[in-house]
Amino acid sequence: MTEKSVVHVAVSLDVEEEGLFTGQYARRAYTVANTACLKRLDPLCEQGVRPTLFCAYSVFRDAAARRELARLRDTFGAEIGAHLHHWNTPPLTLDNRDDSLPDTARNVSSGDVPLPLMAAKLKSLFDAGRDFQSAPLTSFRMGRWDLRREHWPLLAKEGVVCDASVRPLHAASTAHGPNHFDAPSSPYWVNTGSRKIFEVPLTVTPLLRILPRALRALPAPAGPVLRAGFHTWGALALLPAYHPLAVMQAVTRLYTARGGRVLSLTWHSSEMMPGGAPHIRDSAAADRLLRKVGAWLDWLRTRHTVRCVSMSELPALTGSHAPSPHGEGDWTAGQDAEE
Repeated sequence: MTEKSVVHVAVSLDVEEEGLFTGQYARRAYTVANTACLKRLDPLCEQGVRPTLFCAYSVFRDAAARRELARLRDTFGAEIGAHLHHWNTPPLTLDNRDDSLPDTARNVSSGDVPLPLMAAKLKSLFDAGRDFQSAPLTSFRMGRWDLRREHWPLLAKEGVVCDASVRPLHAASTAHGPNHFDAPSSPYWVNTGSRKIFEVPLTVTPLLRILPRALRALPAPAGPVLRAGFHTWGALALLPAYHPLAVMQAVTRLYTARGGRVLSLTWHSSEMMPGGAPHIRDSAAADRLLRKVGAWLDWLRTRHTVRCVSMSELPALTGSHAPSPHGEGDWTAGQDAEE
């Protein structure tokens, strides 16, 4: 009988305020009522899932949300991580002119945030997380996958050990957006100059292995345009809120057949709240999402030996064999950071 290969499964959620699927990003007057729906995670946790809850500043400042986070942590061993929504994490400005900003924003590119202001926002977020946890938070995800090359040293300064902000084979449609296209599909180390950060990218795999290499060879304007849309037509990702079970299984088969042994999947806390997202219209839709993840785990266990882990456990479990690659793009700090 053939021995099953071991795969590590890291389930994470972006735990945050409502409204992010409307195209408007609230700087003020937001709510986090959706965090009450985190209790829907209980059946998955009872299956052995060790979720990592990447929490926004808005969540850490809400008493009811803090109680639910503590329950999941203390009952099921959930990890509490940090999740930056820079558009509403204080300070909104460095010159104390917050009132000059409108209540909502449409464009929330992290590239528009000066590095001193970004550093101050990260400090506020991690201070709020430390206040909740009574210990430093060590895992992080940037909102909207919008991690830039220049942000890595800021994360290191805040004590981040494990990051999950990179989405391989994804490049923004403009030069102003992040470029994670060339990121490795499996976990890797990023040397920031002051310390190493273990990156656990979203599980993404191309439909054909030759496609990314072919697109890299294409000159402008065709190459950049095709790379920007590649995630919609040439690759599959473990995003259960958007893909049916059959697609999740297809991603997994392709990824593991190509040697991948760490599966990272994620969704948003508001995607468990009836009406919290356009694709989650009612309680039945929220239930279907959670049942789908459970069914995927059951299927995965028929093919592999599954070890469900939190993000912070992965560096020790898999880091000894992980590479420290160099390259262009925002998925790494680059060689300059090492000097």
